[in-house]
Amino acid sequence: MAASGERIFVQAIRSYGMRHGIDVDVRAGGWLIAMRRAGLRRFAFGYDIGLNSAIAHRLANDKSATSEALSLEGVPCIPHHLFLNPKLGRNVVDAAWREAMLGLLHDHPQGVVVKPNEGTSGRSVFRVTTGTELDHAADEVFSMSTGLVISPYVEIEDEVRVILLDDQPRVVYSKQRGADWRHNLDAGARPVLLEDGETRAACVKLAIEAASAIGITFASVDVVRVDGDWRVLEINSGVMMEALAKLHPELVQATYDAALDRVFGGS
Repeated sequence: MAASGERIFVQAIRSYGMRHGIDVDVRAGGWLIAMRRAGLRRFAFGYDIGLNSAIAHRLANDKSATSEALSLEGVPCIPHHLFLNPKLGRNVVDAAWREAMLGLLHDHPQGVVVKPNEGTSGRSVFRVTTGTELDHAADEVFSMSTGLVISPYVEIEDEVRVILLDDQPRVVYSKQRGADWRHNLDAGARPVLLEDGETRAACVKLAIEAASAIGITFASVDVVRVDGDWRVLEINSGVMMEALAKLHPELVQATYDAALDRVFGGS
């Protein structure tokens, strides 16, 4: 959140609008933004700037669907197994859902990670190694989500975020983990821009393959190195750069500018 109280995303759109003759109307506490120039009106919602198709947006926002789609295309990824909230009823949820969860835990004695199926910036993410911990994590996630995913716990050696626009890397940075076991920026990780080299090239290549697999135009792709190999962790349709903007505001503004140029036809 910027000093003005507005998110960097909102400020970036306001800045673009002032420089390109676009009226910007911020509603719903900054989560809905209407942009108008002449007879053309466009919307941004959350961190989604409006370039992605509805199906690409939904796939990216669903961790289980993303991993399934990537697997279909042979893109290396961390598997995410979906479990729907039992409150949805027996007609929707298999009665043996808890046994299936315990089966995954049994198959991964090093532990599993439990988190909401849709993104939460690292919140309500649990590493569990026992049935008791699994029940607690499931209760917590189901209290605020219609579905959770379980993935095997892996030792992440490096995590890199690639922000793509039309299969072109606009921003590539590693997440330098702090005291927390997670690499989430909201959990204290620090973004560090990657220089050109083998690591950057490998991450960009994998991110482009992932974006192509679900047909997404503007996205951030998180890739992780596990046992020396790079895999996709998740894809985000909403491109959030709040933490990065504290260190590289010009780069963040230029990235949103390029995306908004696409929104408004290359203005």
